[in-house]
Amino acid sequence: MGQADTEEKSWKKICKSWLTPEALAMLFLGFSAGVPILLIFSTLSVWLREAGVSRAAVTFFSWAALGYSFKFIWAPIVDMLPLPLLTRTLGRRRSWLLVAQLLVISAIVWMASVDPSLGQQQLTYMAFAAVMLGFASATQDIVIDAYRIESAAESLQALLASMYIAGYRVGMLVAGAGSLFIADYLGTKSAAYSYGAWRMTYFCMALVMLAGVTTTLFIREPDRGKQAQNYEYKATEYLRFLSLFILAAFAFALNFFYTGPLLAKTVGLLSQNFVDMGNIGSFILQLLRFFLSLALAGVVGYTAVRAGLVQREMASRSYLDPIKDFFVRYGGRTAVLLLLLIGFYRLSDIVLGVVSNVFYLDMGFSKKAIAGVTKSFGLVMTLVGGFLGGVLTIRYGVNKILFLGAFLSSATNILFMMLANIGPSIPFLTVVIGADNLSAGIATTAFVAFLSSLTNVSFTAMQYAIFSSIMTLFPKLIGGYSGTMVSSFGYGTFFLLTALMGIPVLFLVVGAKRSLGELL
Repeated sequence: MGQADTEEKSWKKICKSWLTPEALAMLFLGFSAGVPILLIFSTLSVWLREAGVSRAAVTFFSWAALGYSFKFIWAPIVDMLPLPLLTRTLGRRRSWLLVAQLLVISAIVWMASVDPSLGQQQLTYMAFAAVMLGFASATQDIVIDAYRIESAAESLQALLASMYIAGYRVGMLVAGAGSLFIADYLGTKSAAYSYGAWRMTYFCMALVMLAGVTTTLFIREPDRGKQAQNYEYKATEYLRFLSLFILAAFAFALNFFYTGPLLAKTVGLLSQNFVDMGNIGSFILQLLRFFLSLALAGVVGYTAVRAGLVQREMASRSYLDPIKDFFVRYGGRTAVLLLLLIGFYRLSDIVLGVVSNVFYLDMGFSKKAIAGVTKSFGLVMTLVGGFLGGVLTIRYGVNKILFLGAFLSSATNILFMMLANIGPSIPFLTVVIGADNLSAGIATTAFVAFLSSLTNVSFTAMQYAIFSSIMTLFPKLIGGYSGTMVSSFGYGTFFLLTALMGIPVLFLVVGAKRSLGELL
């Protein structure tokens, strides 16, 4: 048999791999994972803005997706805790996947049942529903990642990952452009708000999620997932571990929500008697409020472990060992540098992205234009950027393309500033969206390769969950104040600030290269 025949068979094998059950399953599971995220971010922003909600309040809703940034906290629970009846029937992965998807659907239906134009109470209900959607969607991501790793050999992981990403982008397109098209078709507009149109739109998105539920019911449980009964700890110990998470989360929520009025009163007293705090001062106090709540949750969790609520060994193996490994391998100084890079690499584009749809509406673009250009065309350019980023990363190495991605992500924000000055120009909007999504695709591909290179195979799931959580935590936190910044400075200055946010990242990339040497 000649070399040509061997290559032909090889190509045939590769083509057939795209149609294997595992690959098709990841396509539909990726779709299921891609739907919820925009129902919290851009699509919800359009709905709230049409309902008359202030720009600052709209962008605060981006915090509902902070579950993605803290998913490493409950990842060990999802990984190990058996679910009554379901685990025995469906297996470890499929049982958790089904529960997560049903929670996603329930949260979307809850959001559809709330009219945010009716006042603060309804807006509060919407906030709780959005938080539930973020938590359920993040849980679904944890399970899908585990399923992908366990369902096929290592040689097929790249194929499964590409199918997942393709499905994810299609899901985002449906939840983004698709929902805006549906809402517009049903008759809601900026000048003529219709709750019924948005309610039906979100009901449609809940129905779309049945594609993921159907996939979960038909796929097979991975071989390693079938060993669901072989847990290292007893079920009661896992339940105690779950109670620890609930207790810490309750402490965080209690402190965060109930210190809000106290913070507002403090800002008022300081502004009245000493100095006007302004939006910057309020932002700093809000940031302090968040971290104090987080610290309180940590203290509660630590106290519970010390009191014997959870086995110390279990807590240590779940959380401390992966962190210790990272700092031992890279050393304290380099580890901190890498964590700073991870935490701020996507700062400029995420902060801008939180307010982008509100910006398009304020500029006078129709929902059809937003859906057609920013979602459909933007999706194509993101996929092109992802492919280009992969080719460039292989050809020139992670470090150079990591730097290029950071530079482009920051520089393209200047185009948004130009658009704010030009006005509602569809041709220039197309240029801006094309450049922005192309650079995002390049940056994301290089960054994922960078994160993968930092992960120890002994702690792959936990360390990658930590990295991906840190990656979005600070950008989403700061993004919650993007509406306030726009109200204070205007869109032009805001976009310039987001571009300047990317400059320190370039120095962090250079510093990481010097510290890691040939490893990067």
